[in-house]
Amino acid sequence: MANAALFGAFRRFMSRNVKIWRSNERVWAERVRASSRKGVVLLAVTPLSYLIYQRVSRLAPVCALNSAEEILEQADYLYSCGETQKLHQLLDKHRDSGDAEFLWRLARVCRDLALLSSAEEKRRLTYEAFQYATAALQRDEQCYAAHKWFAICLSDVGDYEGIKVKIGNSYIIREHLERAIQLNPRDATSIHILGFWCFAFAELPWYQRKVAAVIFGSPPTATYEEALEFFLRAEEVEPSFYSKNLLMLGRTYMMLRDVQQAALWLTKARDYPAVTEEDRQVHQEAQELLKRLGV
Repeated sequence: MANAALFGAFRRFMSRNVKIWRSNERVWAERVRASSRKGVVLLAVTPLSYLIYQRVSRLAPVCALNSAEEILEQADYLYSCGETQKLHQLLDKHRDSGDAEFLWRLARVCRDLALLSSAEEKRRLTYEAFQYATAALQRDEQCYAAHKWFAICLSDVGDYEGIKVKIGNSYIIREHLERAIQLNPRDATSIHILGFWCFAFAELPWYQRKVAAVIFGSPPTATYEEALEFFLRAEEVEPSFYSKNLLMLGRTYMMLRDVQQAALWLTKARDYPAVTEEDRQVHQEAQELLKRLGV
């Protein structure tokens, strides 16, 4: 019982702090990579994350990490560095653990791999991510991250199921996002995704609205103002936590015809450190939108 309580406390600690590590350690990760390419070992004060990085990249002979706590810590650091392939290899060994903390992370990394894959492989990984997210939610309905990634993966699956299924799933997606925020009001990512949900329905083409009205009677509706409120709220909770939130702020202000604010946020998105493939895609889109604004 004592071990279970300790593990639970550790997981809660990790949940609160991993996003802070993501933003603070991007610069450190780049320093580590640069130093390793030059054959230099950093001898200054090194955080625990650097020791973990050494283990991951085999820069130093150390013992393997075995406990669940250490594996989760290693997984979160790999995620913060954008080491998608290594992260998948690590977590895939524990896909049968039955622990929600491993399962939602598996859903997340499968989704990240899907972004890097060909069409056929992307489809397979999308459904695999949804299976892991569903299993995580079944294991622990009090886990905010399980609700969040279930919502994300359900939305992704909808891309392959047609507009009727996608709109039908939207009610479920919003419900799980709201539950995730209720369980953890300080999770900026869940708030951002709810903003993205609002943005998607605000820009829904007229013909899809017509189809939705025929099928559902009163389909989900939202406005750009609602989307903006969530994106700004996410930024207030955790400034510059996610490149796509910066991009979506820029896009939303564009739709609201506020060129000055749009340019401000798109510039921030363009200048955001590109660690993941998604960051690089955001960087490219922000540049294109700035050109359209004449900036």
